[in-house]
Amino acid sequence: MNTVERWKQEKHPLDVIEDVHEYAEEGLTFEEIEERAGEGEWERLKWAGMYSHGRQEGYFMVRTKVPGGFLTPEQAEVIGEVAEEHATAPPEHGGEDQNSVWGDAFLDITTRQDIQMHWIEIEDMPEVWEKYDEVGLTTVQGCGDGARNVLGCPAAGLTDHECFDAQPVVDAVSDYFTGNREYANLPRKFKMTVTGCREDCAQSQINDVGLTPARKEVKGADVYGFHVRVGGGLSDGPRMASSLDVFVPPEDAVEFCRAVAQTFKELGDRNNRGVCRMRYLVEQMGAEKFEEAVRDRCDVELPTRGTDLTRSYTGDHVGVREQKQDGLYYVGFNVIAGRMGGDEFAAAARAAKKYGTDEASVRLATDQNFLVTHVPKENLSDLLNEPFARTYEHDPGPFSRGAVGCTGSEFCNYGIIETKNRVYRWAKALDRRIDTPDDVDVVRMHMSGCSASCAQPQIADIGFRGETVKVDDPEGTTNDEGDNIVEGMDFGLGGSLGSDNEFLDWVENAVPARSVIPALEELFAAYADEREEGERFYEWTRRVENDRLRTVMQGADADVSGGVAHGD
Repeated sequence: MNTVERWKQEKHPLDVIEDVHEYAEEGLTFEEIEERAGEGEWERLKWAGMYSHGRQEGYFMVRTKVPGGFLTPEQAEVIGEVAEEHATAPPEHGGEDQNSVWGDAFLDITTRQDIQMHWIEIEDMPEVWEKYDEVGLTTVQGCGDGARNVLGCPAAGLTDHECFDAQPVVDAVSDYFTGNREYANLPRKFKMTVTGCREDCAQSQINDVGLTPARKEVKGADVYGFHVRVGGGLSDGPRMASSLDVFVPPEDAVEFCRAVAQTFKELGDRNNRGVCRMRYLVEQMGAEKFEEAVRDRCDVELPTRGTDLTRSYTGDHVGVREQKQDGLYYVGFNVIAGRMGGDEFAAAARAAKKYGTDEASVRLATDQNFLVTHVPKENLSDLLNEPFARTYEHDPGPFSRGAVGCTGSEFCNYGIIETKNRVYRWAKALDRRIDTPDDVDVVRMHMSGCSASCAQPQIADIGFRGETVKVDDPEGTTNDEGDNIVEGMDFGLGGSLGSDNEFLDWVENAVPARSVIPALEELFAAYADEREEGERFYEWTRRVENDRLRTVMQGADADVSGGVAHGD
């Protein structure tokens, strides 16, 4: 049994929620909490949605779960207000000047349709939870070894792309697992997606469980339900999910997901934390044996597969889009790297109430952007003239539109490089410096600060994974061996989900950060000259040999081997 598993067995992780109230009331320091509850308490606090900041001791990152990314305007406004009031850096950490791009009191939209905030003190949590309880929000199991936020299509119920609105199923699955002690201590995190959309915006191919739309004749009637993929994931052992020979009616979705969780709970590896994820179990057993194990644990009869209705992968909802409801529109706003001010998010929520109908909502997307829905046509102009809307554009350049970034070394213990500010600067610079073909509206550029893949670089057109790089010039820091070290990254090309899904190739390793923009300029110049009609960037990089791509990247101003080039 690994150390984390032992800590979870010593005390049920969900018990930590009551402890937080006690710690807050007594005003305990980190040292006093550890003295009382032991080192394992930092792991258990994740079940309350709280990560301790190793880089800023005494503060937490807090994660709010948003099933399917769906927020009422009231919920979104409370989230923004909590960030304004509590996600503030103290003077000794820079206060309002702690971040050169966003300043202070910001929040992050994640690739799992969550909200993350930093600089939260434990004394703040009872007040945060009280405000959340009033509008139906929770941080419970935002982290930890249980069911994480359930993904869904951010445009559920709005478009003709979907076969049916699966948001009620998303909510039912989330409600079942959140706070459920029986399934809150799994071998590792457990990630589910549920969608009725043909575009698979919920990324079923890279999750532990993915329910996607299907149709089957059941008892003489044609019914809609779900097909199933299992065992997908990224990080150090990326794997595309396997299809099961199963059709799940919507009313049986909760029981099916419970049976999968039960299978994982019983058969998953609890010894080696590096291979505890469900994808390793599916790989080890094989899809057929895994399906058999799930059927044995499921309390409903599961029909075999019907007709699959997924046709592609989109994952992008930026822009003004017409809803299937007559006269109504939703607007997808671009949030580069997912970070924005709490006051701006609250302003977007108030705008949803002001310009939308009574059904208006704020939706979070897996590309770290957000939507405002149910806007009558006559209100669009006023909405788009709001200050937040001019900052978070609905018609950005292709690099800004596809830019995704994880937390990075600014807050994350695992982060090797800074990501959020860098992604923002690079996206803006690339939109200025590179003329993409007219039919290329988005270039998906994802940056993870380490190998954990929180920014999902393996499925991007261009993916980066943080590294440190030895260089010959004295601009970097000096390590114990006397080497000059700068921030850099592994450089990958050609990833995508959908019918032509592939993980990218890591074409070049340990590229100094300052060399990346010149390398991309060289690549896109070659792409513009060589592309076939309608060919996307990721398709071109797959068609061209990696040796050729490396040669292109190492153009006159694109030294990807450590020499001096343009500034970062």
